Amino acid sequence: MKRHDLVIIGAGPYGLSLAAHLGPLGMDFRIFGSPMRTWLREMPKGMRLKSEGFASSLYDPNSEFTLSRFCEQTGLAYADQGLPVPLDTFSSYGLEFQKRYVPQLEEKEVVSLQPCHSGFDLRLTGGEVVVAQRVVVAVGLTYFRYMPPMLCGLQTELITHSSQHRDVDRFRGLDVAVIGAGASAVDLAGLLHQHGANVRLVARKSSIRFHDRAPFPRPLRDRLFAPTTGLGPGWKLFFYANAPLVFHRMPEYFRLDAVRNTLGPAPGWFVKDEVVGKVPFNLGTEITQATLRGTKVALELEDLSGSIRTMLADHVIAATGYKVDLEKLPFLSANTRIAIKTLDKAPVLSSNFESSLPGLYFVGTAAANSFGPLARFAFGARFTSRRLSKHFAATVSRKVWVQPAKNVSGEKRSDALC
Repeated sequence: MKRHDLVIIGAGPYGLSLAAHLGPLGMDFRIFGSPMRTWLREMPKGMRLKSEGFASSLYDPNSEFTLSRFCEQTGLAYADQGLPVPLDTFSSYGLEFQKRYVPQLEEKEVVSLQPCHSGFDLRLTGGEVVVAQRVVVAVGLTYFRYMPPMLCGLQTELITHSSQHRDVDRFRGLDVAVIGAGASAVDLAGLLHQHGANVRLVARKSSIRFHDRAPFPRPLRDRLFAPTTGLGPGWKLFFYANAPLVFHRMPEYFRLDAVRNTLGPAPGWFVKDEVVGKVPFNLGTEITQATLRGTKVALELEDLSGSIRTMLADHVIAATGYKVDLEKLPFLSANTRIAIKTLDKAPVLSSNFESSLPGLYFVGTAAANSFGPLARFAFGARFTSRRLSKHFAATVSRKVWVQPAKNVSGEKRSDALC
């Protein structure tokens, strides 16, 4: 078995951006995963991104192949701000980015990761075993689906998570209850309505807070009092977007509170007209029990006044988001998980994204408790890939560089890589 310097698990925005940065450095690494898997398989067709166009790129070392450049080359509509990015556009862009910058991607799944004397043993689908000195886990959201406890106890195909519905055509004519108040819930409710489902939204929140459509270009006064960032406008978001290393040094209580309460559930402004007055909202409502009644699911709902009623549905979709929990990563053995220090079930990471198990790194959503809300968005892949590539360049072996040859002007050339 050949020993590699590094293995990246996952091929979404974070895994691909990191690989794109490592390639020019001549590092011996491999990357496994299905490109843009979450975006292509687990988000409904017709969805649009909440992030603005300028904050929805993947990142090569020189930031040359942006979403803007891709749309320019393909003739797709694009604007830095004010024009929602369609899911299909972002997914197609991610696939093209992979072809250009990470052609060595191997569409294999890591089924087991174990520490060994040389670093880590990784077993892949098909039986191959790979040994790596270091491993970066960049799996995104896929493994971290969250289902409310009252729905988890009911074993039925009639209750699913929103990530399981790429196509909603099959719900035409059915009574569907969507649980949640965030973007995924409201987006999905709007798409279900458009495809002929009798959809109802159920949420504990007493109101749905839609993001406001910001004027573009923004007035100078607005930009001074609430500067534009890849996470949204405001000085607090400016801090989260531009100072993740400072965030990393903040007290634990501050970091957890910021991650839990910053940029919470809120659908985009562009969805409002598609659901308000068209999809019934059952707000301020708690699901106290879910049972089966023949071929339907009976949801027992309690409102703020304490009144209880029952809602029947042919299908219930929990658009309840994701929560990082290392217990849900099936390729991590029990011994491996025990060796990783956690905070609120997420790994505690160094300023270089390394966990308490030396050589094992986590990026993306799993790093949010350490680096802040920035890590929950594709926009955070820029900081992450730059930080980690610099760290690895200084600490892992690379291909041998020979003494640069001199050109005719006597200047040293820097392209002599063996």
